[in-house]
Amino acid sequence: MAVGVIFASFLAALGQVGDPRFRKVLFLGVGLTFALLVAVYAAFLGLLQWSVGDEATIPLIGEVTWLGDVLSWGSLLVMIVLSVFLMVPVASAITSLFLDEVAEAVEERHYPQLPPAPRVSFWDGLRDTVNFLGVLIGANLVAVLLYVFLAPMALFIFWGLNGFLLGREYFQLAAMRRVGRVEAKRLQRRHLPTIWAAGILMAMPLSIPLVNLLVPILGAATFTHLFHRLEGQAPARATG
Repeated sequence: MAVGVIFASFLAALGQVGDPRFRKVLFLGVGLTFALLVAVYAAFLGLLQWSVGDEATIPLIGEVTWLGDVLSWGSLLVMIVLSVFLMVPVASAITSLFLDEVAEAVEERHYPQLPPAPRVSFWDGLRDTVNFLGVLIGANLVAVLLYVFLAPMALFIFWGLNGFLLGREYFQLAAMRRVGRVEAKRLQRRHLPTIWAAGILMAMPLSIPLVNLLVPILGAATFTHLFHRLEGQAPARATG
């Protein structure tokens, strides 16, 4: 497992945050990620208020009108907690949308010797996005049972599962731009331990609210570096 390569790739991605082109994509990605989470929260809050109504009756207390407000404020905390799980499919979707822009910014700065990469067609990209999302959502729904029965291990299960799934997606999308789908899958199998470990490095911040907003774009940049480094491409400028 190339641990040094993983951290070098992540630090190189982090070091490019000051790049105007990269920063533009990062802010756009964070904004869209936040908008998706807010939309889900608004839908959840609306459903909660509709189900409670303006008034409610509590045994031994009687009719109260403040329950909706209490539940509304409580729902905010619930949604912050749920964002840990919601960010998994959101990160997948955002990465698929912005991979080309992120990879181009990374390659322009760190690998200028490479020729332009052909863009993945819209339909191929859509197919990959739907497939990845389906697997992510299905696997995480099944994992809920493990979280319940193995509660002390829930966080580690979350990191391990989503590290594997997101690492697989990030690497395949980054590699496909340069070597095509078939070769990308072969490289993925060849470097699976490294890709899985790098995926866990991306999954861990997903469990931290607000910080997880940065994961999709930084993950795409990290795996662009990881692909090139595993293929023996030395960056022209590894830092700032």
